[in-house]
Amino acid sequence: MSLTLTSSAFNHNGEIPARYTCDGDDISPALAWAGVPKEAKSLVLIVDDPDAPDPAAPKMTWVHWVLYNMPTDAAALPEAVASPDLPAGTKEGINDWKRTGYGGPCPPIGRHRYFHKLYALDTVLPDLNQPTKAQLEQAMQGHVLAQAELIGTYQR
Repeated sequence: MSLTLTSSAFNHNGEIPARYTCDGDDISPALAWAGVPKEAKSLVLIVDDPDAPDPAAPKMTWVHWVLYNMPTDAAALPEAVASPDLPAGTKEGINDWKRTGYGGPCPPIGRHRYFHKLYALDTVLPDLNQPTKAQLEQAMQGHVLAQAELIGTYQR
């Protein structure tokens, strides 16, 4: 069984409801996954937007959420999950607002794609002290057993 990532809030390649964006409540959508490899020791979640600032002329990937060392027996994150309610052992990285936690879609122009990427790792990473996405991806190198992707879109 391969690793899968889904949301009850939107379908793959579907529109993310405004509730989960800066135009709404700016809360994280519920996410669920299945098919974590038996040999996996931890999970990583990265949510980013490769279409920033303008999908017609993207210049950067904007990072919305960074979580790592999620336990492999966790199978979901509830809607609007706050730091104290993350699965035991989960660590947070820094998003492009220079803070931990979820930051919802807030595109300045056009329809953007938001990639929700789940990785199963063969290790528990050391405490990286609130890493950026780039620092986390470097630490993950050579440890990814499986990955799943859920894409949502949003336009203001």
